[in-house]
Amino acid sequence: MVVGLLGLQGAFLDHRHHVARLGHSHRVVRDLEDLAAVDRLIIPGGESTVMAMYLKAYGLVEPLKERIAAGMPVWGICAGAILLAESVDNGPGILKSLGVTVRRNAYGRQDASDVHAVDVSVLDRPAFPALFIRAPRITACGPGVSVLATHDQAPVFVRQGTVMATTFHPELTDDAVFHDYFLGF
Repeated sequence: MVVGLLGLQGAFLDHRHHVARLGHSHRVVRDLEDLAAVDRLIIPGGESTVMAMYLKAYGLVEPLKERIAAGMPVWGICAGAILLAESVDNGPGILKSLGVTVRRNAYGRQDASDVHAVDVSVLDRPAFPALFIRAPRITACGPGVSVLATHDQAPVFVRQGTVMATTFHPELTDDAVFHDYFLGF
Protein backbone atom coordinates (compact mmCIF):
# COMPACT_ATOMS: atom_id res chain seq x y z
CA MET A 1 0.00 0.00 0.00
CA VAL A 2 1.26 3.47 -0.89
CA VAL A 3 0.22 6.17 1.55
CA GLY A 4 0.05 9.66 0.10
CA LEU A 5 1.22 12.61 2.16
CA LEU A 6 -0.20 15.84 0.76
CA GLY A 7 2.99 17.88 0.45
CA LEU A 8 1.87 21.35 -0.55
CA GLN A 9 2.59 22.91 2.85
CA GLY A 10 2.51 21.84 6.46
CA ALA A 11 3.75 18.98 8.60
CA PHE A 12 3.54 16.19 6.02
CA LEU A 13 7.01 14.75 6.63
CA ASP A 14 6.22 14.00 10.28
CA HIS A 15 4.04 11.09 9.12
CA ARG A 16 6.82 9.21 7.30
CA HIS A 17 8.23 7.33 10.27
CA HIS A 18 4.79 6.16 11.47
CA VAL A 19 3.87 4.90 7.99
CA ALA A 20 7.24 3.14 7.61
CA ARG A 21 7.03 1.60 11.11
CA LEU A 22 3.73 0.06 10.10
CA GLY A 23 5.30 -1.50 7.00
CA HIS A 24 4.02 0.79 4.25
CA SER A 25 5.63 3.10 1.75
CA HIS A 26 4.73 6.74 1.26
CA ARG A 27 4.67 9.21 -1.59
CA VAL A 28 4.55 12.96 -1.27
CA VAL A 29 1.56 14.21 -3.28
CA ARG A 30 1.99 17.51 -5.09
CA ASP A 31 0.30 16.93 -8.45
CA LEU A 32 -2.21 14.75 -10.29
CA GLU A 33 0.38 12.09 -11.14
CA ASP A 34 1.26 11.72 -7.47
CA LEU A 35 -2.41 11.58 -6.48
CA ALA A 36 -3.09 8.82 -9.00
CA ALA A 37 -0.25 6.73 -7.56
CA VAL A 38 -1.47 6.51 -3.95
CA ASP A 39 -3.98 4.23 -2.26
CA ARG A 40 -4.94 6.61 0.55
CA LEU A 41 -4.04 10.13 1.59
CA ILE A 42 -3.04 12.01 4.73
CA ILE A 43 -3.77 15.75 4.63
CA PRO A 44 -1.46 17.16 7.29
CA GLY A 45 -1.63 20.03 9.69
CA GLY A 46 -0.36 23.37 8.48
CA GLU A 47 -1.98 26.58 7.29
CA SER A 48 -5.33 25.67 5.75
CA THR A 49 -5.69 28.90 3.76
CA VAL A 50 -2.31 28.38 2.08
CA MET A 51 -3.01 24.70 1.48
CA ALA A 52 -6.37 25.54 -0.10
CA MET A 53 -4.69 28.10 -2.34
CA TYR A 54 -2.18 25.48 -3.54
CA LEU A 55 -4.87 22.83 -4.03
CA LYS A 56 -6.69 25.24 -6.33
CA ALA A 57 -3.54 26.46 -8.12
CA TYR A 58 -2.38 22.91 -8.89
CA GLY A 59 -5.81 21.74 -10.03
CA LEU A 60 -6.16 19.18 -7.25
CA VAL A 61 -9.51 20.15 -5.71
CA GLU A 62 -11.87 18.32 -8.07
CA PRO A 63 -9.66 15.24 -8.64
CA LEU A 64 -9.21 14.90 -4.89
CA LYS A 65 -12.96 15.24 -4.26
CA GLU A 66 -13.57 12.57 -6.91
CA ARG A 67 -11.05 10.14 -5.39
CA ILE A 68 -12.55 10.63 -1.93
CA ALA A 69 -16.10 10.19 -3.25
CA ALA A 70 -14.95 6.97 -4.96
CA GLY A 71 -13.85 5.62 -1.58
CA MET A 72 -10.17 6.52 -1.24
CA PRO A 73 -9.44 6.66 2.50
CA VAL A 74 -8.32 10.10 3.65
CA TRP A 75 -7.27 11.49 7.02
CA GLY A 76 -7.23 15.20 7.74
CA ILE A 77 -5.20 16.48 10.68
CA CYS A 78 -5.95 19.97 12.04
CA ALA A 79 -5.72 22.06 8.83
CA GLY A 80 -6.53 18.86 6.93
CA ALA A 81 -9.77 18.58 8.92
CA ILE A 82 -10.60 22.14 7.90
CA LEU A 83 -10.00 21.31 4.23
CA LEU A 84 -12.22 18.21 4.42
CA ALA A 85 -15.09 19.94 6.26
CA GLU A 86 -18.45 20.59 4.64
CA SER A 87 -18.43 24.10 6.07
CA VAL A 88 -15.89 26.35 7.78
CA ASP A 89 -16.65 29.44 9.88
CA ASN A 90 -20.19 29.59 8.43
CA GLY A 91 -18.94 29.39 4.84
CA PRO A 92 -18.47 26.50 2.43
CA GLY A 93 -15.53 24.15 2.81
CA ILE A 94 -12.97 23.40 0.10
CA LEU A 95 -13.26 19.62 -0.34
CA LYS A 96 -16.65 19.19 1.38
CA SER A 97 -15.92 15.50 1.94
CA LEU A 98 -16.71 15.26 5.67
CA GLY A 99 -20.09 16.22 7.10
CA VAL A 100 -18.82 18.56 9.79
CA THR A 101 -18.70 22.28 10.46
CA VAL A 102 -15.46 23.64 11.90
CA ARG A 103 -14.30 26.90 13.43
CA ARG A 104 -10.67 27.80 12.77
CA ASN A 105 -8.18 28.48 15.57
CA ALA A 106 -10.86 27.78 18.16
CA TYR A 107 -8.40 26.85 20.88
CA GLY A 108 -6.56 30.15 20.74
CA ARG A 109 -3.35 31.58 19.35
CA GLN A 110 -0.06 29.75 18.87
CA ASP A 111 1.00 30.45 22.46
CA ALA A 112 -2.19 28.78 23.71
CA SER A 113 -1.25 25.48 22.04
CA ASP A 114 -1.12 22.66 24.55
CA VAL A 115 -1.23 18.92 25.16
CA HIS A 116 -4.39 17.45 26.67
CA ALA A 117 -5.13 13.87 27.70
CA VAL A 118 -7.97 12.73 25.44
CA ASP A 119 -9.92 9.54 26.03
CA VAL A 120 -9.69 7.58 22.77
CA SER A 121 -11.18 4.34 24.08
CA VAL A 122 -12.00 3.18 20.56
CA LEU A 123 -8.22 2.86 20.04
CA ASP A 124 -7.58 1.57 23.58
CA ARG A 125 -5.96 4.85 24.63
CA PRO A 126 -7.80 6.26 27.68
CA ALA A 127 -5.38 9.20 28.00
CA PHE A 128 -3.82 9.89 24.59
CA PRO A 129 -1.51 12.97 24.72
CA ALA A 130 -3.29 15.10 22.11
CA LEU A 131 -1.34 18.15 20.95
CA PHE A 132 -3.62 21.00 19.89
CA ILE A 133 -1.81 23.67 17.83
CA ARG A 134 -4.13 26.55 16.89
CA ALA A 135 -6.62 23.74 16.44
CA PRO A 136 -10.02 23.98 14.79
CA ARG A 137 -13.13 23.07 16.76
CA ILE A 138 -15.76 20.82 15.24
CA THR A 139 -18.99 22.64 16.04
CA ALA A 140 -21.47 20.37 14.27
CA CYS A 141 -21.58 16.85 12.85
CA GLY A 142 -23.99 15.71 10.19
CA PRO A 143 -25.65 12.32 9.81
CA GLY A 144 -23.24 9.47 9.28
CA VAL A 145 -20.37 11.13 11.16
CA SER A 146 -19.14 9.04 14.08
CA VAL A 147 -17.59 10.94 16.98
CA LEU A 148 -14.73 8.76 18.24
CA ALA A 149 -13.27 11.14 20.84
CA THR A 150 -14.08 14.49 22.42
CA HIS A 151 -12.26 17.16 24.37
CA ASP A 152 -13.88 20.08 26.17
CA GLN A 153 -17.29 18.79 25.00
CA ALA A 154 -16.34 19.02 21.30
CA PRO A 155 -15.52 16.26 18.81
CA VAL A 156 -11.77 16.00 18.17
CA PHE A 157 -11.65 12.65 16.32
CA VAL A 158 -14.37 11.80 13.81
CA ARG A 159 -14.98 9.39 10.97
CA GLN A 160 -17.48 9.20 8.14
CA GLY A 161 -16.99 6.12 5.97
CA THR A 162 -13.42 6.24 4.66
CA VAL A 163 -12.86 9.84 5.76
CA MET A 164 -11.39 10.55 9.19
CA ALA A 165 -10.23 13.70 10.90
CA THR A 166 -8.42 14.72 14.05
CA THR A 167 -8.22 18.31 15.23
CA PHE A 168 -4.99 17.53 17.08
CA HIS A 169 -1.61 16.15 15.90
CA PRO A 170 -1.07 12.41 16.59
CA GLU A 171 1.95 12.40 14.25
CA LEU A 172 3.90 14.48 16.77
CA THR A 173 3.86 11.65 19.32
CA ASP A 174 5.70 8.33 19.27
CA ASP A 175 2.41 6.42 19.29
CA ALA A 176 1.36 5.18 15.83
CA VAL A 177 -2.11 4.05 16.96
CA PHE A 178 -3.95 6.62 14.80
CA HIS A 179 -1.87 5.75 11.75
CA ASP A 180 -2.50 2.06 12.38
CA TYR A 181 -6.23 2.71 12.62
CA PHE A 182 -6.24 4.78 9.43
CA LEU A 183 -4.21 2.21 7.49
CA GLY A 184 -6.58 -0.53 8.63
CA PHE A 185 -9.75 0.62 6.88
